[in-house]
Amino acid sequence: SLPKRAVCSTAASGIEVSESADIVFEKDFSLKRSEKMEGKIITRLESGNEENSWQLFVGCTLPGNWILHWGVNHLGDAGREWDQPPMDMRPPGSIAIKHYAIETPLEKQPASSDGETFYQLKIDSNAGCSIAAISFVLKDEETGFWYQNRGRDFKVLLSYYPQDEGNGIDNDENLILGTLGKISNFFLKTEDHGNERDSYRNSDLKKMCLRGSYEEHSISKERFISNSIQVCVRHCPERDNIVVDIETDLPGDVVVHWGVSRDGSRNWEIPDEPYPPETVMFKYKALQTSLRKKDDGNGSKGSFPLHEEGLSAFMFVLKINESTWLNCEGNDFFVPLSSSSVVMEKHDTTQFISSDEGENGAASHATSESDSSNTDGIINDIRDLVSDISSTKSLKSRSKAIQETILQEIEKLAAEAYGIFRSSMPKFIASSLLEDEDDGTAVKISSGTGSGFEILLQGFNWESHKSGRWYMELHDKAPELSKLGFTVIWLPPPTDSVSPEGYMPTDLYNLNSRYGSVDELKTLIKRLKEVGIKVLGDVVLNHRCAQYRNKSGIWNIFGGRLNWDDRAVVSDDPNFQGRGNRSSGDFFHAAPNIDHSQDFVRKDIKEWMRWLREEIGYDGWRFDFVRGFWGGYVKEYMGATEPYFAVGEFWDSLSYTYGQMDRNQDAHRQRIIDWINATNGTSGAFDVTTKGILHSALERCEYWRLSDEKRKPPGVLGWWPSRAVTFIENHDTGSTQGHWRFPQGKEMQGYAYILTHPGTPSVFYDHVFFSPLRDQIASLIRIRTRNRIHCRSIVKILKADKDVYAAMIDEKLVMKIGPGYYEPPPLDGRRNCWTAATDGRQDYRIWEIS
Repeated sequence: SLPKRAVCSTAASGIEVSESADIVFEKDFSLKRSEKMEGKIITRLESGNEENSWQLFVGCTLPGNWILHWGVNHLGDAGREWDQPPMDMRPPGSIAIKHYAIETPLEKQPASSDGETFYQLKIDSNAGCSIAAISFVLKDEETGFWYQNRGRDFKVLLSYYPQDEGNGIDNDENLILGTLGKISNFFLKTEDHGNERDSYRNSDLKKMCLRGSYEEHSISKERFISNSIQVCVRHCPERDNIVVDIETDLPGDVVVHWGVSRDGSRNWEIPDEPYPPETVMFKYKALQTSLRKKDDGNGSKGSFPLHEEGLSAFMFVLKINESTWLNCEGNDFFVPLSSSSVVMEKHDTTQFISSDEGENGAASHATSESDSSNTDGIINDIRDLVSDISSTKSLKSRSKAIQETILQEIEKLAAEAYGIFRSSMPKFIASSLLEDEDDGTAVKISSGTGSGFEILLQGFNWESHKSGRWYMELHDKAPELSKLGFTVIWLPPPTDSVSPEGYMPTDLYNLNSRYGSVDELKTLIKRLKEVGIKVLGDVVLNHRCAQYRNKSGIWNIFGGRLNWDDRAVVSDDPNFQGRGNRSSGDFFHAAPNIDHSQDFVRKDIKEWMRWLREEIGYDGWRFDFVRGFWGGYVKEYMGATEPYFAVGEFWDSLSYTYGQMDRNQDAHRQRIIDWINATNGTSGAFDVTTKGILHSALERCEYWRLSDEKRKPPGVLGWWPSRAVTFIENHDTGSTQGHWRFPQGKEMQGYAYILTHPGTPSVFYDHVFFSPLRDQIASLIRIRTRNRIHCRSIVKILKADKDVYAAMIDEKLVMKIGPGYYEPPPLDGRRNCWTAATDGRQDYRIWEIS
């Protein structure tokens, strides 16, 4: 068809152009950006009208559907657990959560004189000083996000015993006392404890009741805003130039960060002058031009004349403030400048705005060296370092610290070279490790990796210890779990622990815990095996709580069967002053970090783990906090115990730019891969990368995130699927902790993804027994099982768009998630070969081969 004609406008930028032009490209792009709102959570404690009564006000200044998740702490209670408040203390609309908490909605208050929104809840009580504190977290049901006080509960102090040397107050109450230092204003009232005091307290102690306090805590919340941008490319014959018009409804000052391509590639270059007004050079690599405000004030626009011949594309990103950049699905906007370029770039017509980026990463225009030159340079660097550290002169003259630094640099360079090698491969699939399956039965590959067909259940949450008989509760559910299709269960830490949840172990051989006795544990494991379920033990090897102090008063001497001294503690943690070697990983600051480089430590741990395997009956391991120690030690423990299956918790932050997740998370999954490599591949790891990417994809309707540049899954399961344990929630991210809760209402999309894809899927206990998701999860497990999807299944991504993701797995099933429409394509020329296996509820659907 003939190109359209248009009149060229000169008002946008003051640039003189011709009277008419051929339009060679037009496109409207949808922009989705986030705006951060700052607010406060406010608590105010006041005396009531009656004696020994008080009123607590909890408020929030941000708009939302706010729910207070709260409980009370009584004086003299051991531990930090919540109790439910008495009935007369519960405001209207309160709902009991199990036996330990209450949820109460905050009510919207009339707008203030300045128009600000405020939500508030009032709690009345006549309990006097019997309650030590109210603990709470705040949930916004609009977003599903939970708000805590720097990773802990908010705590409003009501009464306490004055801290005094030798008064018998335990550490948990002293923790409550610590909040006094954070209260900006408080008033006290004393009350004789009399004969009703706890027997362990001194007779002269008096209870102190807080009669007033006021606290403010800063919080922030994101809201998502939709805008658009229109791009038009015009060829002006009279001037023989190209003009790119950009118009947007974005508010405020908008800067276009731009460049051109001369050869059709996406490498940025600077065009010849002249440039539009208000254009400046940026680091000699790009140009920046401020758009002009529209006359009506609704947005801005600008024109970019290009006089140079032979230009193939105009590339840009938008800067809307010093901390926010907008780009196109993680890439630059790529605008073709001729009709032939339009045809060539047709695959880029579906555009969507993704994460914000800073100036250093706003445009991907910096020309990089080829992979071969990169690897050649890295190889030479490694050779130089190896020669340096191995020379006799160097060994004599260099300190141990310098040698260790050189070795660390070698490791980094080797990891970088490995990453380039892997990324240059057309695909990275561990299917070569899978043996032939002549009879269709599961094949044992090697110790720690299972058969490949495992479906894992996390058999507890953060509150499970409170029942006191958790092992027996699971014992009664064993047949039900087997019927649902679970083949492996992950049990909570079995060891006696300072914290009731089990993650602060003391005497490793004492398996009488808050979950039950050692005999009950053995009975449970026996029952699970009877119904065909393997059992993983949660082993905490990074740290251990000491039972005695050294001569300096530091808690670093251990008791029980493994009565280590301070040589078992790393030397570079100043909190515990160990005499071991330096740590091989990150610190866990709440307890002494164990030095695994010590021979006696590794020997004792291997004996203990063999005892757990042979005497208690565990089939494998879940390794806690493996960031704290080198994966090579895990390799040694795996070799000593030969477990059926093992998985490590390597959890650190994904990559974000100005609060928004980066599209490329290769560095994050590489760190997990590196840890797996350090174990020699004997253990898998939780695919934290996939969980994080699912968060952003589902929260922001950015399903294109679920494909990397090579059309592979972007998490660990895209690189090493047989070692990836996928999950959407666990006791840390969800439950009552809620450190990183999966997007509310999107859980089944997450399960539709992990239960159809390779890797080993892990299902969270609460989603099976404390939510309406049970039947849908069971249906997905049945689909996975009957199609024999396994940890090395092959994924073919069919679509990864703004509002839909679809993939084919092993040519046996097709799945899609997202609100967008999708139907599976014909397979091998056969139409109508797919049968719907789910009904399409909750924005997911599965089809099986007919």
